[in-house]
Amino acid sequence: MRRAAFAVAAGAMAVSLAACGSAKESGGGAAKSADSKKKGDAITVGLLLPENQTARYEKFDRPLIEKKVSELTNGKGKVVYANAKQDATQQNQQVDTMITNKVDVLIIDAVDAAAIKNSVQKAKDQGIPVVAYDRLAQGPIDAYTSFDNETVGKTQGEALLKALGGKAKSGKVVMMNGSSTDPNAGQFKKGAHDVLDGKVNVGKEYDTKEWKPENANANMAAAISALGKKNIVGVYSANDGMAGGIITALKSAGIANVPVTGQDAELAGVQRIVSGAQYMSVYKPYAPEADAAAEMAVNLAQGKSLDSVAKDKVDSPTTKAVPSILVAVTSLTKDNIKDTVIKDGVYTVADICTAQYKAACAKAGLN
Repeated sequence: MRRAAFAVAAGAMAVSLAACGSAKESGGGAAKSADSKKKGDAITVGLLLPENQTARYEKFDRPLIEKKVSELTNGKGKVVYANAKQDATQQNQQVDTMITNKVDVLIIDAVDAAAIKNSVQKAKDQGIPVVAYDRLAQGPIDAYTSFDNETVGKTQGEALLKALGGKAKSGKVVMMNGSSTDPNAGQFKKGAHDVLDGKVNVGKEYDTKEWKPENANANMAAAISALGKKNIVGVYSANDGMAGGIITALKSAGIANVPVTGQDAELAGVQRIVSGAQYMSVYKPYAPEADAAAEMAVNLAQGKSLDSVAKDKVDSPTTKAVPSILVAVTSLTKDNIKDTVIKDGVYTVADICTAQYKAACAKAGLN
């Protein structure tokens, strides 16, 4: 698969997140419990996703994981699914239910990485291994798959600098980070700051509650009021959903031609990129991440080693050297839509180029 210049080889660097656990806390303990079961293909995988406002979870992650689990178990494995709808307490209750129902392994994309810790411990105590999916959950997890999140932030920061060019220090940049309860958001923010600090003037910065577009919209309106609409030259947005709320606030204030970043290559974000309303997104191919989670989950449930699957090691605040798979990302702009989301079958030209975007699509060579 051809990647743009910002594509990063998975596992190019070791990732460390201020580990402080003891050696015996490292991933793999629950795998030993699972080993005694010696399960065959008739396994049950508990899948817990964090919310349903972001399009990716229901459209991509869930069906991709279900498909891969079926493939790896000759159609005998099943996935039991729950969505927490951005409620950490509800997600903990969902874990309890799955433990009670004796699932063989859990895949958890945590609403709140710290709040899930006790539930992960409960699963371990019952011999149920846990794969942390997309977000690095705390507690004795056995495996982890995500993207190189600091690199995501760096990719966004580099794209914003490119878009600003000589205007980088001519005004103020607003930074719209993700939710403070999501460890990924902190890593995106760190990566972006590594690139932007000293090269732009950050006028306002927000950690956006629950990643909600309406909260990003309100924050952006407050930033415009505080900084003045003539002084804002660019906006770092950590994802596409928030970018939509930000762009609405910019338009309401009569602000145009301000580059806005994003992430997730959501359809609405891709359409805004085509039209010029949004400058870029980070394309994270969901299939490799979902496949990795499914493969690690099936191996753990069947008592198999992860050595041949997980080539990386990641430290969480509670667990050292978690077997991990990190997936590459790509900076998505108007120039490489064909070579990324269309080529990979995420969207068709017809999906993107609806009546509202036909003229912009034609101009971008999407026809």
